[in-house]
Amino acid sequence: QAQLVESGGGLVQPGGSLRLSCAASGSILSIKLMNWYRQAPGKQRELVAGISSGGTTNYADSVKGRFTISRDDAKNTMYLQMNSLKPEDTAAYYCNVVTSYYGTYWGQGTQVTVSS
Repeated sequence: QAQLVESGGGLVQPGGSLRLSCAASGSILSIKLMNWYRQAPGKQRELVAGISSGGTTNYADSVKGRFTISRDDAKNTMYLQMNSLKPEDTAAYYCNVVTSYYGTYWGQGTQVTVSS
């Protein structure tokens, strides 16, 4: 059973940048979508960004122009480059993979805290 492992979270000042990584240990077949979600305390989990198998990307309005999702299939890794971070970006960030036939995978989450 493949697993997703996120890394790259941490504490950053407002206006700073972080790059999150999501590495798959093991093969995941028939990937349809790869997504980043986040969940702040007391709030519902929300979709931040997604990338399809064909490379089409979509972003939440709140992060458009600041965040960039990408993937490196050779490394079985997905990234989320986060620039111009704001305190409201503080949340646990989760990677998610949706397959055509083999279900959905979730990572364990990585904490991002934006604070001065």
